[in-house]
Amino acid sequence: MEIYEANKYSKLGIKVWPLMVGELWGARELVWQLFIRNFSVRYKQSLLGFAWAIVLPLMAIGTFVLLKKAGIVDIGSTEAPYPVFALIGLSVFQLFSSGLTVGCGALVKAGDMIAKVNFPREVLVLAAAASVVFDFLVKLVLIVCVCGAFHFMPSIGSVFFLFAVIPIILLTLGLMFFFSLANAIFRDVAQIVSIGGTFLMLLTPVLYPVPDRGLFFFRLNPLTALVEGPRDLFISGRISDPSGFFVAAVLSVIIFLTGWRVFHMVEAKIPERL
Repeated sequence: MEIYEANKYSKLGIKVWPLMVGELWGARELVWQLFIRNFSVRYKQSLLGFAWAIVLPLMAIGTFVLLKKAGIVDIGSTEAPYPVFALIGLSVFQLFSSGLTVGCGALVKAGDMIAKVNFPREVLVLAAAASVVFDFLVKLVLIVCVCGAFHFMPSIGSVFFLFAVIPIILLTLGLMFFFSLANAIFRDVAQIVSIGGTFLMLLTPVLYPVPDRGLFFFRLNPLTALVEGPRDLFISGRISDPSGFFVAAVLSVIIFLTGWRVFHMVEAKIPERL
């Protein structure tokens, strides 16, 4: 017989982690079904469908290419053709920015389901993250095509590219847990995150290399290492700032575990806020 107890998971300390993992593993089919549902709703009446995952980054990169050729923006030299360099950086960064955007609405959009069905609420965040990862995989195909168009051969280190992306995915998931809860209380959070993502992209070397000036400022931004690391592996086969990437990766794991734990502790109160 199973005994249901209020705030049970907040009393178990370190023992809660195996239970949390087991709970999610048991709900893995629900994550898949929610991902399929989100995917279908997202592209049901869309003319281009998931091609939007390709069109939008191409428009952003095309704009910077035109600004560069016109001499309006001095981007500097890059180790790879600029479209390849920019597309890799933008694809990795959009894992983060798009994840936070969809994460904010993960709970709010499922308000009726949360009120009527008992299930691990984390699956809503994971299903939202899965859609962002899918868009990223679509962009990988575009990256390969652009490399072929510019006759650029990726380095042998590109085989580790996907592994180097894991830290920014963990960072995104951790923050998605926090922001989904915050947006369930204050709906303004989604707007703030959306606007903040745009400014953060300009403050991160996504579409330009790290400048010589203000290097210390850029190194304080963990996204610098998390975007540069995978791109460096793809282009040159080595990470230019391994210590910075390691610190940012450890920070990402801490934020992920903290966000998940906090989310799990308060998930019983989520229906009250929706």
